[in-house]
Amino acid sequence: MTVVSERTTARVLDDLIALQEGAFLARTVESRRVRTECSDVLPGGVASNWQDAPPGAVWISHGQGSRVVDLDGTSYVDLHGGFGVNLVGHAHPAVVETIDERVRKGTHFAQPTRDAVVVARLLAGRFGLPMWRFGNSGTEATMDAVHLMRAATGRMKIIKVEGSYHGHHDSVQVSVYPSIEEAGPPLRPRSVRYSVSVPPDLARLTVVVPFGDLEAVERALIENSGEIAGMILEPIMMNIGLIPPPDGYLAQLKDLLHRHGAYLAFDEVKTGLSVAPGGASELLGVTPDLICLAKALGGGLPCGAIGGTPDLMRLISEGVYEQVGTFNGNPLTMAVAAVVLRDVLNADAYRHFDRLRSVMTEEATAILRRWGMPGYVQSYGAKGSVIFHQKLRDYRDFLDYPDEWGHTHWLYQHNGGVFLPPWGKTEQWTLSVQHGDDDVRRFLTNLDAMGRDYAGSAAIR
Repeated sequence: MTVVSERTTARVLDDLIALQEGAFLARTVESRRVRTECSDVLPGGVASNWQDAPPGAVWISHGQGSRVVDLDGTSYVDLHGGFGVNLVGHAHPAVVETIDERVRKGTHFAQPTRDAVVVARLLAGRFGLPMWRFGNSGTEATMDAVHLMRAATGRMKIIKVEGSYHGHHDSVQVSVYPSIEEAGPPLRPRSVRYSVSVPPDLARLTVVVPFGDLEAVERALIENSGEIAGMILEPIMMNIGLIPPPDGYLAQLKDLLHRHGAYLAFDEVKTGLSVAPGGASELLGVTPDLICLAKALGGGLPCGAIGGTPDLMRLISEGVYEQVGTFNGNPLTMAVAAVVLRDVLNADAYRHFDRLRSVMTEEATAILRRWGMPGYVQSYGAKGSVIFHQKLRDYRDFLDYPDEWGHTHWLYQHNGGVFLPPWGKTEQWTLSVQHGDDDVRRFLTNLDAMGRDYAGSAAIR
């Protein structure tokens, strides 16, 4: 294996990106045409800024099984999964049948229906927290978690991890992707507003710490004694690739927060249901005070949920905290979520994820070694990421990770018929129950092509 200098690597990746972006743009003519036409009614020509990824947004026509088709008629193996929503794949027969049946009975009443009870009991069994309420997104779930911790303690400050994303409410729009100049010292990160829309006074109520650093959390609790309501974090970071916690970190974190009268909330919007039947809480053996869910729970429909201990959730039943929403517990969403939890994401589904993930992880690792590409593969359950860098432990490591590697990989996969989430190095693949061996093979073939072109270009230089 030849060692390639950083300068040569940068030049090689720039050349590969230029070629692959040219191929991408040549294939997505209709997406670009529609985007230009609609820019008078859709700001930026997209429905969400997350869809506006370079070199251009890809408009989708339809999906079936493990695949999606864009407006230009190109079919892709879908490992994007709607940013992790589609563990059931597209148009799963059980989901289609449930939607058809429920639609004929009415889709909204703003009153409870029996399926809300079914879903709550199934979640309680999986996640070890007895009481649940519903919303419509991960943002709503994490907002409720922050509100509950504040209501329970009377304290207004929270702790969050640098480089983590917990939705777009003001309290967590702090130090999501700060620049190195803004971020401050590694052991004492600054609380950096994500945009000018976040009030400075509110941002100061969010204390930022590095991931995996118990000393930093203890310092924050001591320096803000009696002011911290709780801490929210992804138990496995999935906003900057895929970073597991250090051994023992989560259990010790829970004990530390409780000693200071504060609560622990897990943002399992991405990990919940995807890394294990009971999410990262089950996988890592730590049950927090609150768990936030969304994405895969709704089987492709908008859905959010928050589970908690009786002491916290009684604040809702007693009216101390008003957890409300016109569409909370929507009957269509609840009917689908019940089927997803009971019938689709069953033991066979998780065995299926484990088998495909093992193949992807082992063979992708071998491809990296074969072609002298840096990095490793990190994966759990239906989730995984090829990380073309040294071991990532926290956000500062992520800042050192060159963007070009993730972007090159995304382009090779996309041009090779595999749709990964955009934004390269920040995201993960998501398998579904409808993916098969051929889908996995296509992913590995594309990675191998990237490695071969990288090694060949590096050798020439």
